[in-house]
Amino acid sequence: MQKKKRWSNLVGEVFKARFVSRPNRFLVHCEMEQNKKIMAFLPNPGRLWELLLPGATLYLRQDGKGEGRLGTRKTQYTVLAVERKGSPIFLHTHETNGVAHYLLENDLIPPLKNAAIAQTEVRVGSSRFDFLLRHKGKELYLEVKSCTLFGNGVAMFPDAVTSRGKRHILKLAEMSRGGIRSAVLFIVHYPEVDWFMPDYHTDLEFSTAMLQCQRDVQFIPAAVSWNRDLSLDFVKTKILKIPWTYLQREVKDRGSYLLIVKLAKAAAIKIGSLHEIFFQAGYYVYVGSAMKGLSSRLARHRRQNKKIHWHIDYLTAGASQVIPIPIRSSEKQECEVAKSLSSMLQMGPRGFGSSDCECATHLFFSPTNPLESEEFHQLLQSFRMREPSGRLR
Repeated sequence: MQKKKRWSNLVGEVFKARFVSRPNRFLVHCEMEQNKKIMAFLPNPGRLWELLLPGATLYLRQDGKGEGRLGTRKTQYTVLAVERKGSPIFLHTHETNGVAHYLLENDLIPPLKNAAIAQTEVRVGSSRFDFLLRHKGKELYLEVKSCTLFGNGVAMFPDAVTSRGKRHILKLAEMSRGGIRSAVLFIVHYPEVDWFMPDYHTDLEFSTAMLQCQRDVQFIPAAVSWNRDLSLDFVKTKILKIPWTYLQREVKDRGSYLLIVKLAKAAAIKIGSLHEIFFQAGYYVYVGSAMKGLSSRLARHRRQNKKIHWHIDYLTAGASQVIPIPIRSSEKQECEVAKSLSSMLQMGPRGFGSSDCECATHLFFSPTNPLESEEFHQLLQSFRMREPSGRLR
């Protein structure tokens, strides 16, 4: 058998740096050797919360000023990957089509074996798709997505709302119903997973579109492994399972949620029947639930002008930032989540948000942002990324 070439689309030397902060979606601050502080271009609009933790190792490429797909740039470095659990996780979304090209040419996607690439960046009406293939004597339109969210044996996409992704799925389904074959290839940049699901916690509309179009569009999640020189290890490529039955039950607008509430200044706040309570500056994590209309509940929490109803309303009224994190589920997990947080964070005022259950409180305090804590993300993933039970696979 002919040995396959290892994919590599790098230019020059790869540098390593420590992640410091991300002031916007496409820029990161980091430190190289000898505490040299630099800015680098991040070609990935995802949230990447669980990957871009303080001190995380970044893999960078040095570019000339003014180079890059987005035109003139002030930065000389581009982020290629980030290290997690000792392995590089590829982040450069603009290079993902190159990865897909390699996988297709080397027959590393079994459902698309012997497919020939006829065209790239193909326009169909107002839409544009990544590949036009010829497969089994017919044309097939292929869209490629890059997946970096994974945990507990499960990979999920997207990690941020993608209206563009939803439009692609609906258009491909429409084409399929008209007799044109279509598929979506999710490239999962980590091999130690077995299952793939749409991230219905983050993007309910995208997930609903996948469910509605499962008979019209071929969804192919392929997990790949990256070597430390940022070349692909083709031996570890595998196709993941999608638990459609499980998703039919779980992809609904209900479940529990967390609110991360930032108080920039300490304040004494009157909390209804709990009377006045002193809150120190920092981050508060509130646990709630809405087994109907979860999206509306979270939107309400983010509004400043609203009628005070729950304990948390008094706190969010004076907050400088409110970040909602849904945990969609067919089961009410509010108290289970609160119990898990109680072993990690400082307990808030007794009875806060827990007047209708036996929990001591549903509010917890952290002096630093919990989204910068690996332990917090592990807890979050333990509720949001669960392998489907045997009967629902």
